[in-house]
Amino acid sequence: SSARFGPGGPSPGPPAARQGSTKGPDHGRPGAYTVAGAQHNRPANEAVPYTVVVPRGVRPGQQFPVMAGGVPMMVTCPPHVRPGDHIMVMVPRQQPRPPPTSQVYTTTVPEGIQPGGQFSVLINNRSVNVTCPPGVRPGTQIRIRLPETAPKAPAANNSTLHQTFEVTVPPGVRPGQPFALIANGQRVMVHCPYDARPGQKIRFQVPIQLSESELKAYSINYEQEGWVRCVGTDLKFHWARHDGAAPDGKPSDTVLGGPSVGSLGAKVEHLGSTFNVAGSAFVRRIGKDPETGRPMVDLVRAEEVALDAAVPEISVNFQHLSKMSSRPFQQKLAWFRTQCDGLRVPWEREHQHLRLRREVLLEDSLRAIESIRPAQMRERFRFEFIGEPGVDAGGVAREWFQLVSEQLFNPDFALFQYSSINQMCMQVNPSSGVANDEHLDFFHFAGRLLAKALFDAQLVSAHLVRPLYKHLLAWPIAFSDLEHVDKFRHDSLLKMVDMEDVSICGVDFTVSEERLGENTTVELVPDGEQISVTNENLGEYMELVLKHRMVGRIEQQLLHFLQGFYEVIPEALLTIFDFQELELLMCGLPTIELDDWKQHTEYTGELESKGASHKVAKWFWEVLEEFESDQKARLLQFVTGTSGVPSQGFAVLQGNDGNIRKFTINGCGLEHGPFPRAHTCFNRIDLPMYASKADLKQYLSLAIQMECTGFGIE
Repeated sequence: SSARFGPGGPSPGPPAARQGSTKGPDHGRPGAYTVAGAQHNRPANEAVPYTVVVPRGVRPGQQFPVMAGGVPMMVTCPPHVRPGDHIMVMVPRQQPRPPPTSQVYTTTVPEGIQPGGQFSVLINNRSVNVTCPPGVRPGTQIRIRLPETAPKAPAANNSTLHQTFEVTVPPGVRPGQPFALIANGQRVMVHCPYDARPGQKIRFQVPIQLSESELKAYSINYEQEGWVRCVGTDLKFHWARHDGAAPDGKPSDTVLGGPSVGSLGAKVEHLGSTFNVAGSAFVRRIGKDPETGRPMVDLVRAEEVALDAAVPEISVNFQHLSKMSSRPFQQKLAWFRTQCDGLRVPWEREHQHLRLRREVLLEDSLRAIESIRPAQMRERFRFEFIGEPGVDAGGVAREWFQLVSEQLFNPDFALFQYSSINQMCMQVNPSSGVANDEHLDFFHFAGRLLAKALFDAQLVSAHLVRPLYKHLLAWPIAFSDLEHVDKFRHDSLLKMVDMEDVSICGVDFTVSEERLGENTTVELVPDGEQISVTNENLGEYMELVLKHRMVGRIEQQLLHFLQGFYEVIPEALLTIFDFQELELLMCGLPTIELDDWKQHTEYTGELESKGASHKVAKWFWEVLEEFESDQKARLLQFVTGTSGVPSQGFAVLQGNDGNIRKFTINGCGLEHGPFPRAHTCFNRIDLPMYASKADLKQYLSLAIQMECTGFGIE
């Protein structure tokens, strides 16, 4: 076993602890300590026990697939065992692969081939050229010897997949002899391995070449904001614009640059490039600085980003991700938990014991978590508060995640600050390093903390602003997201879009930043102070401001946050979720008391006179009673910007200014369209006066799924 450093320096490692032992490291220093499991003490050829859960629908005697210790295997359900029960399976320890050896195959010389002539044969999916030996005639069987080579890794830009098949060697087939079969709809010639006999099962792979039209079938449409993840010929996910029109079916692009300027549907042209206020979107990209070679993160056009679409460690590819993305939230969650279990390092192999002091919990936690190697972040953690007798059977870990997340995301700690429109959501503080030299270590720790909570099915108390959830998912950032981090700048830019001549504002290509009460000027482009914003370059200015506010001013904090997160959770595994579902995953489904919600709701517009007694208001609450828990949470996200409910209930729901703004239903006419509109700054939903409860349920359900949000300026 090994030990790592706590605040007091290196400590001797604990003795190897067998599974089930509650005895932790017997030294008093805080830190994270690696505990070798019982597996380390077993003979090399002994099987290792793993615990698995019997899936739903499996009856005794039926087989089901599991991933145990990174090994895929089939398990037979024992008698008298029900779905949901835990059973133990024994998995043989993986022996090292023997060194490559040569193998002998038998083939037949085709007709027309003379001695010295060459012919090709397919052996183990490889095309091999064979020279006919002297004195050998067509129809004669010959033996060829091939060296066994290690399988090559597929090229990154190759669109060829391989599908594995298992067959039984037919009677009469000798080692090295070819036999034909049909696999994946194509005729395949397979050579019997040299060490195989008739009746034995062998495996072989068949290449699958997917056309572009077939790849399009594996797209992920989240029904959110008009963007779809599509699989490219490089077998990576790419973002593509799906709608191309406004929800009412009318074109959404109005070209700017003339005397008349549109609003949310406006397009701004500059030097051949365009910026569409409603349609343009950007995705954060993690890479390396071309000049220094150091890691960096920037914001680029959504269409330019390629994202991993596979998790090789658990044999998950784009087909699995595309299929699961269309499932209901609870099914997605169950599948995600199963994949995390497949990635988890078994307790029997190794686990982590964290000893922490409650009085300096955040500092001890930082030192302990940051001392753990990335590969060990998927091990099981057991927590101990020094001086307390509690044994971590799950409760101590749950308390640790809750307490640390509360302290880490507390705005008084200055790493994070409130959203500009919601006092329950946190955004990165661009000035985090002013009073904290270790702030980047804390952001890396924050990423690991959230990912580890997600990996271990724990909850955290911190709700993030929408752009941070989007960054974690590599989701397109739209102009409307700017409101969550800088509402003043968002509203000011929209007003400039509606002006006939923006040059009268006297704005140049700079932005001001406030740090410790002092304003500093940041140039968006070289010599930005010398470039005035005009109708012709307004689009470029808006794009640069968006990039600066979303990534530029917090680049290093965001980079360390993302790096810490992906050391635990593979990025591709999250692609089945949208950003609203990610918040529910991390913070849990809120406990929503519908009576409390209804009691502290205000009514305006066409509902003001009758209030809750109006038939449309009655239908609204009846529909909410029929909603599932995740649908209620989505509605809360839709109207308030977060799924969080204040601890004191809806009576103290806050607006963007920190003042109490109760949940408000504003009755409006259908002339503006059938979809509800949300004003998250004011916790208000504009609800059309529907003719029936069925219409209300239909359009409300679509709105919270598709997020057809209209943000007004008030």
